[in-house]
Amino acid sequence: MRRGLEAHVVGRRVDGAEVRHARAVRRHLGGPDDFAARVTGCAVLAARRRGKYLWLPLDSGESLLAHLGMSGQLLVQPGSAPDETHLRVRLRLRAGVELRFVDQRTFGGLSVEPDGADDVPARIAHIARDPLDPDFDDAAFAVALRRRRTGVKRALLDQTVASGIGNIYADEALWRARLHYARPTETLRPAEARRLLAALREVMAAALRAGGTSFDALYVDVDGRSGYFERSLAVYGREGEPCDACGRPLRRDPFMNRSSYTCPGCQPRPRRARW
Repeated sequence: MRRGLEAHVVGRRVDGAEVRHARAVRRHLGGPDDFAARVTGCAVLAARRRGKYLWLPLDSGESLLAHLGMSGQLLVQPGSAPDETHLRVRLRLRAGVELRFVDQRTFGGLSVEPDGADDVPARIAHIARDPLDPDFDDAAFAVALRRRRTGVKRALLDQTVASGIGNIYADEALWRARLHYARPTETLRPAEARRLLAALREVMAAALRAGGTSFDALYVDVDGRSGYFERSLAVYGREGEPCDACGRPLRRDPFMNRSSYTCPGCQPRPRRARW
């Protein structure tokens, strides 16, 4: 989605803004009218991302910050296109192009934020870089992981350790690294932490090439296209199916109101598990 915004939105000026549902800008402290006024007349300078946040730096010195929640979409449409059923915010850009925020469940939202250190909006400065970021610190990741004193998957989902690793990609990377999700982080050897980080990068890069993991029509890029990484999943969602590596039936366990998928042969449960 960031790449799509970079291709279609960067360099364009916002000629007008329409907030159709106040909840979509609830994180903007000034309210809907102030939100529209702050973005109107501004040019988009770049498209950036950290974790599940996207932001568009504006030539006003502020940034348009977006979080998509569970069902949010940022779609680039011609101005003549019919309105989507769950259209929440419309930004009219130059040359007849619109950037539309569509959100069925309204868990996501937009706001205009001042930039903080390293040109990252202050609201999300606590979120760590993700493993694909060229400035990601491998050594610091290994140290932070060991210090958590928890199960390794729970640590991976902590966005202050590393961002962008959701439930699906954590399971896929742990399977590749041959680590059980309940392995205590303090017991990870340096070589295992490096192996896990390499697996995370492999999974995330492969998912990015496939356009992400789209389980339904809500998960699309700015052109409305679905991702196809679901077809490459090795363990997630495959309970009872044979492991691609050893043939053992894959297992599903409840985990943090979600599920964890493992291979009992490739990822044996540790004697001292941390949940």
